[in-house]
Amino acid sequence: MMSPELTLTTVNIGAPDAASLADFYARLLGWTVVVAEPHWVLLRNPSGGVGLSFQTEEHYVRPVWPSEKDEQGVMMHLEVRVRDLTAAVDHAVACGAVVAEFQPQDDVRVCVDPAGHPFCLWLDGQV
Repeated sequence: MMSPELTLTTVNIGAPDAASLADFYARLLGWTVVVAEPHWVLLRNPSGGVGLSFQTEEHYVRPVWPSEKDEQGVMMHLEVRVRDLTAAVDHAVACGAVVAEFQPQDDVRVCVDPAGHPFCLWLDGQV
């Protein structure tokens, strides 16, 4: 059986407020808002590739990282390649991120977005 052609276009992220989280990521990544609806916002990378969208979830529960028993765990996180880790962390914090207390690797910085989703800033040249 021949496989159908499938193309991943967007990663959708739940949030308590889609517009405010989309604004954070637009500033963080320098991306453009291409669709803004009351409860859903779509960002696209001007260079192409997979986009990010944000959906307001009425019963959103902020995830806890690292995982804790009986708490909402992280379902996914974004990996963001950077060339200067210190500058990238400073930029993320200026955009509204918080540097996570627990840092499992020296060449990666785990940050948390305003809705509680962790994301990793990692040095270019690493696997």
